[in-house]
Amino acid sequence: MKNNKLADLTTEQLEAKKKTLKGALIGLGIVMIIACSFLFYLAIVNKNYALLPISTGCFITLLPSVIGLKQINAEIKSRESKYIK
Repeated sequence: MKNNKLADLTTEQLEAKKKTLKGALIGLGIVMIIACSFLFYLAIVNKNYALLPISTGCFITLLPSVIGLKQINAEIKSRESKYIK
């Protein structure tokens, strides 16, 4: 069975990884919104409506990063609950 790499990291490393991943997601998200807006604009102006699904569906590429961030948050939360008990 595959080992959980997050369990091997310290809490400080998890926090640093969370901060880095969150910053990358915010940066890429902003760039993605701008690019999708531009594609949407081009689709409407040029009446090329085939670009509309591309402009709205490209956010799926951020899904693995969001899942990774959720896993990091869950690991941090589980460690905090261990220390509270």
